[in-house]
Amino acid sequence: MNTICTREELGRNVVRYVVDAPLVATHRKPGQFVIVRVTDHGERIPLTIADANPEMGTISLIVQSVGKTTREMAMLKSGDTIHDIVGPLGRPTHIEQFGCVLCVGGGIGIAPLYPIAKGMKEAHNHVITVLGARTHDLLILEDDLRTVSDDLIVTTDDGSYGAKGLVTDAIRSLVNGGTHIDQAVVIGPPLMMKFTSLLTNELGIPTIASLNPIMIDGTGMCGGCRVTVGGEMKFACVDGPEFDAHKVDWDSMIRRLGTYRTAEQVAAERYNHECRIGLDAAEAR
Repeated sequence: MNTICTREELGRNVVRYVVDAPLVATHRKPGQFVIVRVTDHGERIPLTIADANPEMGTISLIVQSVGKTTREMAMLKSGDTIHDIVGPLGRPTHIEQFGCVLCVGGGIGIAPLYPIAKGMKEAHNHVITVLGARTHDLLILEDDLRTVSDDLIVTTDDGSYGAKGLVTDAIRSLVNGGTHIDQAVVIGPPLMMKFTSLLTNELGIPTIASLNPIMIDGTGMCGGCRVTVGGEMKFACVDGPEFDAHKVDWDSMIRRLGTYRTAEQVAAERYNHECRIGLDAAEAR
């Protein structure tokens, strides 16, 4: 059991938990993740380690409430427990002094971007961060990333905050303005990562992407997280989660992400129904 130390709402349906997990906190590196089970009968879900405090023995997990399990987790409060947390898993981000590093995050992908940007800054890189969201109230961790970035640019699809447009617009504007970028990192919705990698490939910028395919055990045994990179099959949990973005078969990965969409919707609707019944019963008492 892992105890939740603090709970903080970051935005619409997004919660940050600081959780007691001393062994993970001690060994974790930027880019790695954990597999979480909320209850003993729950499904396993991968969550990036958004931050860690080895001295306190805690890690930070950021959860967006979208499906049955993440909704269940988002209802937990400080003092509650998570049944088990396994990790750290995956290969850490390769961090060195590249020069100018562009860190691009979209949506909930901004959460795993933070420790990477922090690591790149600590390696004495000039860090430019570009954050994208559909609208202002879906933007997270802006202040956190500002502390580890030399420059930070925000874009929103609807123009409600920052510059109106997409992260690709901001990247092209940077390069057209004379900014030389030595390395890029992109994390976010698959379509955003696809089109960002297409642009950075066009611009000749080496780019890594952190992939988020379907994942169950996190050890390479189930094969659920297989992706095609450079024409070869890879497992995101043990070979990644980060790969050369210019070699990823984005279309096949996006198709696989929809494999269980109907089952996921049914599970979420059933969970919502059960929650409403429970609330009605409590009110009746």
